[in-house]
Amino acid sequence: MSLLPLVCAILCTLYPNVLPKEKVVSLRPPAVPLITHDPYFSIWSTQDHLTQDWTRHWTGAVNAMGGMLHIDGHSYRFLAPQPSFVPAMEQKGLAVLPTRTIYTFQAVGIQLTLTFMTPLLPDDLEAVSRPITYITATVQAIDGKPHKVSLYFDISGESVVNSTDQAVQWGRYRLDDLDAVRMGTQQQPVLEKAGDNLRIDWGHLYLVAHRKEGSHLVIASDQLTRVAFGRTGKVLNTDDLRMPRPANDGWPLLVHTQELGTITEKPIAHTFMLAYDDGFSIEYFYRKLRPYWRRNGAEIDEALQVAAKQQSAIEARCIKFDAELMQDLRKIGGEQYAQIGALAYRQCLAAHKLVVDADGTLLLFSKENFSNGCIGTVDVTYPSAPFFLLFNPKLLRAMITPILNYASSERWRFPFAPHDLGTYPKANGQVYGGGERTEEDQMPVEECGNMLILVAALAKAEGSAEYAHTHWKTLTTWAKYLKEKGLDPDNQLCTDDFAGHLAHNTNLSLKAIMALGGYAQLCALQGLTKEAQEYHQVALDMAHKWVSMAEEGDHYRLAFDRPNTWSQKYNLVWDKLLGMNLFPAEIARKEIAYYKTKQNRYGLPLDNRKEYTKLDWIVWTATMTESRADFEAFIEPVHRFLNETPSRVAMSDWYWTQDAKQVGFQARSVVGGVFIPFLAHPELWKRWLPSQNR
Repeated sequence: MSLLPLVCAILCTLYPNVLPKEKVVSLRPPAVPLITHDPYFSIWSTQDHLTQDWTRHWTGAVNAMGGMLHIDGHSYRFLAPQPSFVPAMEQKGLAVLPTRTIYTFQAVGIQLTLTFMTPLLPDDLEAVSRPITYITATVQAIDGKPHKVSLYFDISGESVVNSTDQAVQWGRYRLDDLDAVRMGTQQQPVLEKAGDNLRIDWGHLYLVAHRKEGSHLVIASDQLTRVAFGRTGKVLNTDDLRMPRPANDGWPLLVHTQELGTITEKPIAHTFMLAYDDGFSIEYFYRKLRPYWRRNGAEIDEALQVAAKQQSAIEARCIKFDAELMQDLRKIGGEQYAQIGALAYRQCLAAHKLVVDADGTLLLFSKENFSNGCIGTVDVTYPSAPFFLLFNPKLLRAMITPILNYASSERWRFPFAPHDLGTYPKANGQVYGGGERTEEDQMPVEECGNMLILVAALAKAEGSAEYAHTHWKTLTTWAKYLKEKGLDPDNQLCTDDFAGHLAHNTNLSLKAIMALGGYAQLCALQGLTKEAQEYHQVALDMAHKWVSMAEEGDHYRLAFDRPNTWSQKYNLVWDKLLGMNLFPAEIARKEIAYYKTKQNRYGLPLDNRKEYTKLDWIVWTATMTESRADFEAFIEPVHRFLNETPSRVAMSDWYWTQDAKQVGFQARSVVGGVFIPFLAHPELWKRWLPSQNR
């Protein structure tokens, strides 16, 4: 946005050390994260300006929020395209930081700074799990004159239904010094539906504010709230009692208004909260599991009261976290890389749900957003894993534990790793390909390789193979499978399954070799010297054969039997990150030099077959570079894609490199792979690890 430098100056005043002092590089996000907790409570803006369209769930369904200021007798919109008779405030800037999104608006001498803060602080699982977003409106006069100002905010029942013909009902509550209004469906079909393009239709949405002078909460139709405030600056202090009724019948809203009084040049901040209590979050082998924040019997009233009391402390932590992470992102890859990382941060976590099992075991389940809706997919965990290896390895444990437990059960009868655990939110067993029945469309080399690499990387992050030891029998079975079948894979799918089956896949072969090298490291950490030497030698021998089998002059082939082909060898990055030293450094150098000749305007294609690419794999490939200039050469087109794509969805990871259009996928967790360069900087990796993992 052309006005971003102005908002940066404003934000540097309000939040010192948050934004860089050097020249600002603009990023127009394809979609802006506003409320980002899990695959259901996830609301985004998909336009350049917050008043151009309704806010939307990541699936694209409208989850409308509205916002206005009433200034000296006249109303002005800052959120939502309606009421159309109310003029829009001028949006002066936007900053997307890891835990916060900050908009700046101006109208008739008033400046509004609107902050959406979702405190996904990875070393604080209570904060990560608690489904509460803070919204802060900071208002000040910028014309030297006093102004009388009131604030209006609403959120519609669309956030509690899968389809707007579902009936909703509502109520209000007093919580110590807080007032709350809530809404949910009449039927409450808890965990009944499973699939991809779905929204939650159980549990309750809460709008919460401190009880103070000039504060009002009301539940009523859009005509009695939005329209009334737009015309008069007030809403009736009367709740609509016509319920239950469909969410699209008169559009019942949860509404908060606050009289801010006379505003001068001194900023006045007002904060309120949005929360979603789902009660039960995941079905895990037919057991309904509660979210992590409820593990000790907490209820939503307690969570809201704690969140309100901790607001100032949490805000300070988020500001500090954002500033430090942005600084390190810039240190690694410059301003463009930092902006990509900031945009990916909340998206990665919001594609998961954190729960606890009946015995207290921590479990984290991903959802394959707009790819097939699977839950706990191994080859979705694999690309997202750098995020968790960096910020909290406990969360990576929590993702792979259900897979390892499933694979060791009587239900899983194959000698290779599963692909998934079901369809979100039901983790009741694999549904992809042949499921538990046949080997049809399974991913044996892919998933075995993923799991072994992830466990080896987890051991490095934790400095111990204790976790691997717990699952050693299963891991050894997979290592033996790769030893036999990994060098020259049969005709099978890999994580890039959208490209179809491919025999003799060189990148898949690399994954198997990296996995065997990782298994050797796990053996060594446990004192299994003989096995460590054996598997390290196996990996070395396979690496030597790979070089000759894949040789194509100035690069290496897509498949061993396909001359005049090429592909991104992103799996090779683990040789560097885990210090395996299985391949000569010249292999990566040759590939990087070749890739630089194949880039399009919006990035490096995945391979020679199509012009599309995967955003996460580009960053993995860039991590194999040896110079900052080469790294930025791969990152700059990705930044351009995000800035220019016409596909206004939460960061797609699968797009065309010639026109920046989305091919498929959006809002996926795999963008956690954007953080993999940190793992190539041991000092930064160590600094970000929680203290218990150091």
